[in-house]
Amino acid sequence: MVSRKMNPERKIYGTYSNRDFNNPVPEFEFPEEGMASRAAYEMIHEELKLDGIPELNLATFVTTYMEPEAKNLYMENAHKNFIDSFEYPQIKKEETRIVNILSRLYNAPEGKDFTGTSTIGSSESIMLALLAHKWNWKSKMEALKKDASKPNIVFGADTHVVWDKFAKYFDVEARVVPLDAKTRVVDPDKLIENVDENTIAVGAVLGTTFTGAFDDVKRINSLLEELKSKKGLDIPIHVDAASAGFITPFIEPELEWDFRLSHVKSINVSGHKFGLVYPGLGWLLFKDKADLPDDLVFYVNYLGDDMPTYTLNFSKSAANIAPQYYNIIRLGKSGYRNIAENIMKNAKYLADKISEFPELEVVSRAEHIPVVTFRQKTSSSYTLFDLSAAIRSYGWIVPAYSLPDNANDTVLMRVVVREGFSRDLADIFLENLKQSMEKLSGKGIEKSKISSRRGHAVS
Repeated sequence: MVSRKMNPERKIYGTYSNRDFNNPVPEFEFPEEGMASRAAYEMIHEELKLDGIPELNLATFVTTYMEPEAKNLYMENAHKNFIDSFEYPQIKKEETRIVNILSRLYNAPEGKDFTGTSTIGSSESIMLALLAHKWNWKSKMEALKKDASKPNIVFGADTHVVWDKFAKYFDVEARVVPLDAKTRVVDPDKLIENVDENTIAVGAVLGTTFTGAFDDVKRINSLLEELKSKKGLDIPIHVDAASAGFITPFIEPELEWDFRLSHVKSINVSGHKFGLVYPGLGWLLFKDKADLPDDLVFYVNYLGDDMPTYTLNFSKSAANIAPQYYNIIRLGKSGYRNIAENIMKNAKYLADKISEFPELEVVSRAEHIPVVTFRQKTSSSYTLFDLSAAIRSYGWIVPAYSLPDNANDTVLMRVVVREGFSRDLADIFLENLKQSMEKLSGKGIEKSKISSRRGHAVS
């Protein structure tokens, strides 16, 4: 690349390549002088190559691939502030369309005035939903002239950390029910045992971060119906469907977990997971507009119109909304179903092949969502944390972690299969997993039954 020297009078840099850098980069102080745009780009571009490769990050549920048209829509709307609905009314209309479509996808009852909003992710969605349930509980207690100073929320130890954050940030007692040591899911009866008149909501998870397992939402709902019949306590359920909300309706439509159940009042889902949109985009849906207290909706007019807002933040980019709507109208139910079935097949293939390794035991086999977890069968000279570090040398990012309460003696590794994870990549991953185990053990393991379609080049 041709390099031009800085003009000493105007203090404007010409085009520089990285060969011109021989000073430390700014880390602590704002630099006095700038640099050429290309040079700044190259410096940051090269530095970020040290990050992991997103397509090889098997730890994340988050989308790493979008079609070119979706990428174009993403960039075309990235500079719009979504909160400015007066200036950008059409992107707001697309949000409303998506809320309508998702609410009906999750079987909102006919005749109900459902509502919802986009968020920057499921964490914000969950906090907003639980705030609404807290406000509804508080209003109910005040109407009954009862003490409203000690709210609690009941959920399992299989939930995302945002549930604990909500409890701490918004001064609500967290009643966390341990996992069953054998099933590694929460016993619905144990959940309901912790419910009382101060419970603002019961949390249920459709696709846990730990194993991809589903809480038995239908059973939880039945127990709450019994509780209401016996004690008059009407406790709502919030379903965290961050991971499964764009999979289950297409491949298990008969599974009852959504607004078909009487106590399910709110649902969150992540558009940036299997909704196939880059981060961060979440959705929050209420079965009935009455479940969202008017007190929590603010109206401002300093952006040009009297505008309602129900968010924890204010400004956010409109970049994700258009790609989400694009995916919905581009793929339809059949397209989402095809993608979901494909990644589930690849996940089950991966689980079957991992089970052939004599040192490993598969714990979850992609029962509902494409998540495969496994552990060591017996003690070894290395741990799964060592294996996680070893396979990183091939570029793969696979987490090792301990399960929460009652099952925290179990260490797992987890693979999340996404749209870009092909059968060919699965075979390469399995080979690298085998090689990593051999290196760590210092000896060969039983030859894997992995089939290989690759030959060897000779020179």
